[in-house]
Amino acid sequence: MASYASLFRWLDAVGLLDWNSLRWPAAVRWPVGVAMIVGGNALAWAGVRQLSLKTTSGSKGPLITDGLYRYSRNPQYIGDIAIIFGWAILSASAFAIPLCLGGIAAFILTPFAEESWLEKLHGDEYREYCNRVSRFFGRRR
Repeated sequence: MASYASLFRWLDAVGLLDWNSLRWPAAVRWPVGVAMIVGGNALAWAGVRQLSLKTTSGSKGPLITDGLYRYSRNPQYIGDIAIIFGWAILSASAFAIPLCLGGIAAFILTPFAEESWLEKLHGDEYREYCNRVSRFFGRRR
């Protein structure tokens, strides 16, 4: 979690230092970028709230399969991706956008590393959950 916080700080700094170097129109950047950042934060923090800060940081806890987790196994990462994508649009920075793409890739790849741990921790219950709910979007059945 600390490394992701550092990622967001770097993205913020680079985007601010190179603000709108791509000269994208403010009429598009502001409403789209801010909406994605606000919506992403709402989704990510709702996921944290549902799991608890302790569990979302890697502590053992029960397998959560209701609420947001009924529709996605990783709603927090979807929210984080939306935040980064929104910042890429809002900052319109030629230097921040490649970093944003790297950050998005990290959030897409992270669940693959977590899934084996969750499978060991929760066994058949987790495997059944994976069969029902998609990694990122929607229900499987």
